[in-house]
Amino acid sequence: MHIETERKFLVRDDRYKAQAVSFHHIRQGYIAHDGGNTVRVRLWDEKGVLTIKGRSLDGISRPEWEKEIPLGDALDLFPLCAGGDIDKTRYIVPCGEGRAFEVDEFHGENEGLVMAEIELGAPDEPFTRPEWLGEEVTGDKRFYNSYLTKHPFKTW
Repeated sequence: MHIETERKFLVRDDRYKAQAVSFHHIRQGYIAHDGGNTVRVRLWDEKGVLTIKGRSLDGISRPEWEKEIPLGDALDLFPLCAGGDIDKTRYIVPCGEGRAFEVDEFHGENEGLVMAEIELGAPDEPFTRPEWLGEEVTGDKRFYNSYLTKHPFKTW
């Protein structure tokens, strides 16, 4: 298990698309989320992924375990998910220093929400901020995907 350290931001405009080197369709749901711990099943294009995350250590970092699973198994797990699904397109946008932003453009009940995340080696690691990057929302629970399954962005 490793410690994931990421910062999350709203996105001002769609200039990130011209800088993206790839994009992926993601559908995900939460089998459990309680007290900051989550169990998530995800379809990443045509593969399945099971992820377990522990509660945040400092608002930025949290333990994470992730394993690819057969696509059929992932599809079988979706009926166990609480709340709605998350449907999004993820754009991978390099930002220098060997890092990349993952920009999620949400669909369905979360249409209109666009967020960027960057995974860092340490909470205070410096990184290049592109002009399209907006307000930081790291640690704001309203922007957790697990929260969005029960409180979709369109209802805010």
